Amino acid sequence: MSNIIPSEKRSIITFVLLAGLIGSALLFTAFIRSADDAFFLCSTASAKSRAVTAAADYSATPIQLQAIVHYATSTITPQQNIHEISISFNVLKELAPANFLVFGLGLDSLMWASLNPRGKTIFLEEDLEWFQKVTKDSPFLHAHHVRYRTQLQEADKLLRSYKTEPSCFPAKAYLRGNERCKLALTGLPDEFYDTEWDLIMLDAPKGYFAEAPGRMAAIYSAAVMARNRKKPGVTHVFLHDVNRRVEKTFAEEFLCAKYRVHAAGRLWHFAIPPVAANATIDGGDYSHCYRIRTAV
Repeated sequence: MSNIIPSEKRSIITFVLLAGLIGSALLFTAFIRSADDAFFLCSTASAKSRAVTAAADYSATPIQLQAIVHYATSTITPQQNIHEISISFNVLKELAPANFLVFGLGLDSLMWASLNPRGKTIFLEEDLEWFQKVTKDSPFLHAHHVRYRTQLQEADKLLRSYKTEPSCFPAKAYLRGNERCKLALTGLPDEFYDTEWDLIMLDAPKGYFAEAPGRMAAIYSAAVMARNRKKPGVTHVFLHDVNRRVEKTFAEEFLCAKYRVHAAGRLWHFAIPPVAANATIDGGDYSHCYRIRTAV
């Protein structure tokens, strides 16, 4: 008996799973908010009034409804599988509404935006033709077309050269205007730099041919943003395609094995803490996987 599932059945299964994720997000948010409201209410009349308001405030958003319709009528499935998606979804359930930065536009962009209701989700895409197509089909998405200054064929050179460039070192690392460190993402929209991101999804830029930008700078910059975080809590970084050499190598160099908390399929999940202002870094000037000593 064949174990191969026909494409039509795969599409149905995928839709059911995605609809379940989106529906779970709606129910989870409504439940938590309603529970909070009920706890603090004193009178029955007030409770009824607040319940009606809560129901209106936490009803489905337009982008969530669009996502359900989109995946119900499409035979194309997202890039990530259900096990990989579930890792990010579980974090979003805890943090949403959150600040969610996604590298890349794709077949799953509507899903990511819908799983962060009333949060800030922005997408960065380097392929102009693809950017125009996706944003035309999904005008609800908050996306920017961006340019990168690296190529995949430079990966090994970049991994060596950053160790001699002080502006790349963790103690001095910054992104906006950092032209000396080629791994720093520069020239991006202001909101990229001005927002403290709670979640960062690295599923782009392209990294499968020599002239492609590769994800070297995106990985490095995610690490810098996470360690420069001022708000409480960690930054959750999700890296896809870790089966590829460059993604795996740069993740180990900058995101660090000690911060990896989950893995599924081709996806790694890191929870990276900020570096305190009074911390002392051990492990060499250039090491991003250092040992931190905090002054008492």
